[in-house]
Amino acid sequence: MVQGVQILTKVAPKAQEEILTDGALAFLAALHRTFEKTRQNLLIARYDAQRRYDSGVPLDFAPETAAIRADPTWHCAPPAPGLEDRRVEITGPPERKMVINALNSGAKTFMADFEDSNAPTFANLINGQVNLRDAIRREIDFESGGKSYKLSQNPAALIVRPRGWHLDETRVIVDNSPVSGSLFDFALYFYHNAKELVKRGSGPYFYLPKMEHYLEARLWNDVFLFSQSYIGMPHNTIRGTVLIETLPAAFQMEEILFELRNHSSGLNCGRWDYIFSAIKKRRADRSAVLPDRKDVSMTVPFMDAYVRLLIQTCHRRKVAAMGGMSAQIPIKDDPKANEVAMEKVRLDKLREVTAGHDGTWIAHPLINQIARKVFDEHMLGPNQYHIRREEVKVAAADLLSSDVPGKITEAGVRSNVDVGLAYSTSWIGGNGCIPVNYLMEDAATAEISRVQLWQWVKHGARLDTGELITVEFVDRIIAEQAPGIKKIAPGIKDEHLKITTAYLKSQIRQQWPSEFLTSDLMPYLTMADGVEEKWHRSSL
Repeated sequence: MVQGVQILTKVAPKAQEEILTDGALAFLAALHRTFEKTRQNLLIARYDAQRRYDSGVPLDFAPETAAIRADPTWHCAPPAPGLEDRRVEITGPPERKMVINALNSGAKTFMADFEDSNAPTFANLINGQVNLRDAIRREIDFESGGKSYKLSQNPAALIVRPRGWHLDETRVIVDNSPVSGSLFDFALYFYHNAKELVKRGSGPYFYLPKMEHYLEARLWNDVFLFSQSYIGMPHNTIRGTVLIETLPAAFQMEEILFELRNHSSGLNCGRWDYIFSAIKKRRADRSAVLPDRKDVSMTVPFMDAYVRLLIQTCHRRKVAAMGGMSAQIPIKDDPKANEVAMEKVRLDKLREVTAGHDGTWIAHPLINQIARKVFDEHMLGPNQYHIRREEVKVAAADLLSSDVPGKITEAGVRSNVDVGLAYSTSWIGGNGCIPVNYLMEDAATAEISRVQLWQWVKHGARLDTGELITVEFVDRIIAEQAPGIKKIAPGIKDEHLKITTAYLKSQIRQQWPSEFLTSDLMPYLTMADGVEEKWHRSSL
């Protein structure tokens, strides 16, 4: 073992030998010792900023970085191998079958997600690292239930999303404090695969989630520089795409790109987390109450402004402006309903490509054909960096617009309860991505459900019928919906549903909503006690 490093959970011997090696743990410890103080200071700065928002200080573009925004001469790094054309990106957790199917899907890239669609049991995290390691080396083929899973000859380029800066990896301790979940996921993947990826004509590529300030992007850039030096790799080999999925980050897109410019591969519209952040950051603002989630579309003014600014910013700096996720998934047992759902996907992708996006996200391999057709018809080259959108003028007021047509309905309340309970219960049971009513739900959409319920109660919102939304009203809806959650999320445990029901009820009673449900529920997450049984024997 490496001095100062403790692992506080059961680990299969093969995991210790192949992933949690002394070399990898020494690298993780070096990252922790170098950057943990900065991370903690940046998290404190988030709380300070929230207190300002709560007191009525509005978000705005930072005056101290005006020169960066005004300077037309700086640009980001050119696209790295495999990232020149990103017209369709498929996403999902790093589960073994998912990895093969996603890489074989026909999408240009696959984002292997250790964050919102992955419940971070230790088994899931370590198995995910094994699966990605094996995929990179083309050793991932396996058989299950009489079916063979093999990697194609031309798989998608691989991008990895580590967890956000706010999450601790509480089962790994360095010098008596937990390591960052971000650095844990990044370190194991980078240490074991960076040089192998370059040797095979690709590189270590990452999606960077949930940042709220350009100094958080600077921290990632410093981690990249340190890591490349640590293993003897040339600087600027890493590429990172930043998800603009918090309201503060929307005011600092230029600065975030500037901090990462030599390692940047663009920005992404993380639409669901962005809506969650918009509610959370404006929690004290009664005028910011939103209607049913289904009505908060990409065409409402504050979302449209965010998209237009992101595309303009990225293309001004010659880097990719990636679109977001359509939540619809194929409906196999109802052709008419499936046709309606897939038309929604097509129109969403058409909106993105005609706005100037350079690619889009999908969550299911069967949707690749729809997204690919739309982008192939409307994006003839590998990207649209040449579309500068000089006419776009987005002011702070546009990003903070409260003009969101729609109503709050009882059906919307019930839907939020269903998603909040079904997802949270599945998550603490080890599953981080579930279908609910033919929509793919992950932590981001569960967060919208949670904070919308809180917001409606906090600010005394009313249903379209005029009925006041109170704690007692939501309690009644929770009591009525809870018995049916097992039909929505088969396989969940009664004891887990009790935990999440109590949690959701407690949240609507808080003065302010918790920052993240994943942080709140981490103590209940199924620990990897049976990791040897869960470990993919086919990979050993």
